[in-house]
Formats: sequence, C-alpha cells, structure tokens
Amino acid sequence: MQHRSEHDLVVLGSGIAGQTTATTAAEAGLDVLLVEKQPALGGSSAMSGGWFAFSGTPEQAEEGIDDSEDLFRHDLLEGGGHLNDPDLVDAYLTHQHAAHRFLKDHGVRFREVAISSGMSAARGHNSEIKEVLATLHAAFAAAGGTTLTGTAARRLLTDGGRVVGVLAEGPDGPVELYGRRGVVLATGGFSRGTEMLKVFAPEQLAAIPYGGRGNTGDGLRMAWRLGAGMADMSFVAATYGSHPETGEEFHELLTAYYMGAIVVNTAGRRFVDESIDYKALGRAVLDQPDGLGMQVFDSRVRAQSHRGIPLKDMDTLQELGHLHEASTLEEVARLAGVAPEELVATVERYNAAVAGKAADEQGRTGLCNGVGELTPIDAPPYYAYPAKALMTTTYCGVTVTPDAQVTTVDGEPIGGLYAVGEVVGGFHGATYITGTSLGKGAVFGHMLGAALARTEPQSQDSSEQEEVAA
Repeated sequence: MQHRSEHDLVVLGSGIAGQTTATTAAEAGLDVLLVEKQPALGGSSAMSGGWFAFSGTPEQAEEGIDDSEDLFRHDLLEGGGHLNDPDLVDAYLTHQHAAHRFLKDHGVRFREVAISSGMSAARGHNSEIKEVLATLHAAFAAAGGTTLTGTAARRLLTDGGRVVGVLAEGPDGPVELYGRRGVVLATGGFSRGTEMLKVFAPEQLAAIPYGGRGNTGDGLRMAWRLGAGMADMSFVAATYGSHPETGEEFHELLTAYYMGAIVVNTAGRRFVDESIDYKALGRAVLDQPDGLGMQVFDSRVRAQSHRGIPLKDMDTLQELGHLHEASTLEEVARLAGVAPEELVATVERYNAAVAGKAADEQGRTGLCNGVGELTPIDAPPYYAYPAKALMTTTYCGVTVTPDAQVTTVDGEPIGGLYAVGEVVGGFHGATYITGTSLGKGAVFGHMLGAALARTEPQSQDSSEQEEVAA
C-alpha cells in the first residue's frame, strides 16, 4: 500500500536553502515536511567552506571594512558578465539583512570576514557550516517540523497544472507527499550527475567530482518535465584550488593565489592571471598538463595561514603532507614535480613585474579581483601546493521570479512550485562569487519561507491529481 501524508509545505533538500526555508516556515506556524534523499542531512552545504556573502553588516563595521550595497551589486553584475537576472540580484540585496539577522538570531557566529573570489571588498562571512545546519534543523524540529531522510523525490504531482505534491521513494517504498501551499525545490545541482554534465558541461568531467552525493539533478529534471525554463547552463565550471587527493571529510581548497602566490604548470610557467575568479581559474587549469596548477609562494604568504578557516588553512595542508616546503625554489620545484630552471626564471620575471621593471606576462595587477598590492616571491622558505579543479557546485538551473516561483520557458509561473538554492539559475550569470551560494540559499529561503506562511492554502482533490514523470 502506498503511504501518503499531507502538510502545509513540502521542502525537498536539506542544505542551507532547504533548512532555511523549512525553519522559517515552521517557526511561522506552518506544518512543514523536510525531505532529504540521503541518509544524512546537509547536502553540498555541509561540504562547503561555510562562507556567506553579505554587505553592510555589523561584522564589517567592527573591522572598518568599506563596503556597500551598490558595490556588492556592481561585483555581482560584473562577475556575472551582466548575464545575471538583475531582478534576482536586487531581491538578494533587498533581503540580505533579514537573512543575516535570521542566522544571527539562531546563534550563528561569523568567525571571520574576508575578501575572496569576485569581491572588491571583504564581505565573505565565514561560519562553521555544519553547526549552522545542525542549529537550524534543531530549531525546525522544535517548531514542529517533520523530517524524512533516505527519501528520494521521483515525480511532481499536479492538479489542473498546479503542483500539489511529490511522489517519492522512501525506505519502505513509494510515498505521496502533499503540500497545501506547494512544493519547494532545494535539491541542489548536478555536480555528481555524470549524465547531466555530459549534456551541459562535458569538459568539466575532467575535474575532481565533489559536492553532495545526492547532487544528481533530480529537482531540475522534475521541473524541466513540467516545462520549466533553464538559465546559466553554459557557465558550469569547477573551482580551482584542491589537492589531487582531496577527500569528502575535509574541505580542502586553498586560494593562496589571492594572498600573493602564482600558479604555474608542471613546466614551471604561468598561464593565467591569478587574480581572476576561481571558476575561471578552474577552466584554465583543466587545459594544463594533467589538469594541474601549482600554487607557488614564499614565507610571506605562508604566514597568512589561518587554521580552521577554509581557503586559508595552510597549516593543516602541510600536516597532511599536501604542501611542499624547501629553502630554495629549485628544491621546492623538484619536490612538486615542476621544472626547476623554468620555475626560477618565471619567478624572476614575476618579481621584476612586481617591482615595476617590466609588464606582468599575464596582465596581473593585484591580488583578489585586482584588489591588494602584489608582493615579490623572494622570502624563503618556499612552498608549492599542487591543485586541480574541483566540481563542487553547478550554479545553474530553473528560472524563477524574484519571489522564488519557478517559471516556464515562456516566463509563466508554475503554480505551487518554488525553487531556492543551487537548483536556481539566473542569479550568478557567467560566474560565482564566494559566499553567494550559501548566501543565496539563506536569503531566498528565508524570504520564501516567510512569504509562504502568509499565503492561503490551495484546496485540492487528490483523487484527480496526475503524476508527472521525471
């Protein structure tokens, strides 16, 4: 016998987008069902570095960081090649402070504010993301929310063209899950979806697979079957900076190039401006021999390590044996498998450019996104970190209105179907800025959860509902 249950809202996916949506709605008094495909909660969010992008926060003010909503907008649009949906960008900026307060009100502590990929100012707010997710889920449960794990959504259920529920496969067989106010897709992307990567970004199959094990594009396919529009599908790219032996338990991603390192191939030559966003760097590295880019730096950069902070934790990387150290460039080159003589010559040319004696051969003028002064690589000991591109997230997906309602290819809203987080396309445009993935999930999740709590439930006759094949 097929089990069924009815709720005010069904949320599919338990990463930051799903947890924020579900918790906000449950605390507003709705009967919410949170559904997770995997046995454990968290999805790709739990494997992330924990960065949220916000502007105009108390944390920035405390550190004297000069940032603004206008500068944030500029960075989002410039980074996205002005291919982002400006209405989604404006919605993020309008609601970011409410999401920031929501997180802080739930005990989230931002332990560092830093500049990173695509930013013109330090607005990356770092959190211990697993604690954030656990705290939100505890609040969700305390508010009366119900959670199903090990339950995979298979088909959306519709009534007269409106989405009213989902057919899922649970541990004990098929289940029908109905939502009077609708269904929210917070199902993530397809970083683990080999078949979808073959269709939309076959060149990215050379990157190290990463992201949540359940990130195979289920929600995107279900919405696609209903005629949902798609956006940003051509911009899928892996992130540069992970050791070839990167595992799932430790988020190993180093961006020493934003602190003053250069990136060379195994021939010891630079091949890219290291200040550009790390998605673009990922594309460039995939074209190099063995898909490898060596981050080379000196003691000045090494001193900027911050243990426990993703992107900066060189201490742990060295303890793992992934970071090479030597007193000379020739020695560190040999340890890392790089041509020694060519590396020395490359560093000499780079140092000359930093000193203003020559033009930089890759056109580099600054550190992260061109912000920050370059320093020479001449203070031993020297370090080399071999890194590849990591397929963490896909940052593309279904088209939505600014209030998160999924739209068709013609731009018409699909009644009862909403989407937040990585499954949404149109926000990022051509590239991703650090912190805007978790940020997008929290901002739109909080906004949607609150909005749905104010809507009237839709009456439905479940006997007339039709199943829509995935």
